[in-house]
Amino acid sequence: MSEKHPWLTVHRGDAPLIVSIPHSGTEIPPEIESELVSAWLARKDADWWVEKLYDFAPALDATIVRTGISRTVIDVNRDPSGKSLYPGQATTELCPSTTFDGEPLYKKSSHPPDSTQIAARRLHYFTPYHDAVADEIARLRAIHERVVLFEAHSIRSHVPRLFEGELPNFNIGTNSGVSCAGELTRTVEAVCDASRFSWVANGRFKGGWTTRHYGEPQMGVHAIQLELACRGYMDDPAKIGEQNWPAPYDEARAGEMRKCLYAILEGCIRFADTGHAYGAAPQLSPEPLHSR
Repeated sequence: MSEKHPWLTVHRGDAPLIVSIPHSGTEIPPEIESELVSAWLARKDADWWVEKLYDFAPALDATIVRTGISRTVIDVNRDPSGKSLYPGQATTELCPSTTFDGEPLYKKSSHPPDSTQIAARRLHYFTPYHDAVADEIARLRAIHERVVLFEAHSIRSHVPRLFEGELPNFNIGTNSGVSCAGELTRTVEAVCDASRFSWVANGRFKGGWTTRHYGEPQMGVHAIQLELACRGYMDDPAKIGEQNWPAPYDEARAGEMRKCLYAILEGCIRFADTGHAYGAAPQLSPEPLHSR
C-alpha cells in the first residue's frame, strides 16, 4: 500500500510479469457517494473478487498493481481523453454516468462530474495508478528483455446492453494482435483449450486503454487482457438486485478457474523469459492453489 495513496496497492516481485487489477475497487469518497443514486448501484459493476482469484500471483514472484477506488469514481482503464474504446458500441465513460445496464448513477438533484471535476479525479486517482504501472514496467525492463503486463478483469456473464447472449468464460484481448506477440496470445489460448471453459480472443473485449497504451512488443512490453465471466467463480444470475449481488466468492467453484489462471500466468512468465512459451504443457494442478 502506498503511503501517499492508501487506496493504491503495489506488491513488487522480480519475475517479468505485472498483474494490473483496475476494477475490483469499491472505495468511493463520501463527497462523491453523496451525489450518487445508491451505494449498491455505484458498486454494481465492480470486477468482484478478482483480487482473491489472483492471490497466488505473489508466489510466482509477480508484481501486482491494484486500485481500491471504484470505477464509478474514475475508470483507470479508459482513455483519459474521454475517447471511446469501442466507437459505435455501448460502453461507459472515463467517469461513468451510468451503469453497464444504462441506469443513471447520479441523482436528479445532482449531475455527472463536469470537466473540472473529471480533471481533479484524473490527477488524484488516474495519474498515480498509471505512474505506478509505468514505474513497474521500467523497473522490470531494466532486468528483463521482455515484460508481460497482464490486465485482470471480470464481468457478469449477461449484460445485454454491452453484448448479446452469454459471454465466454475467458475473453482474451490483445487489441487485435497489436499489444503483444502472437506467441504470448497462443500461450494463453493453449491453456484455455486444455480446460473445459469456453473462450474467445479479441471478441467483444479487445483490451482496454491500459493494454492498448502500454503494449509495445517491439519495445519488449507485451500487454494482454483477460476478461472472465463471473460464473466461473461465483453465482452469476441473469437478473440481479441488491439481494443477490454481489454473490459471495465461491472457493470451490473458483478452484478450477484458478488452476487455469495459474497456468496462464506461468505461461506469461515463461514467454517473457524465453520468448517461446507456446508448446509448454499447461500446468493445471499447481500446489499453491490450496485454500489458505
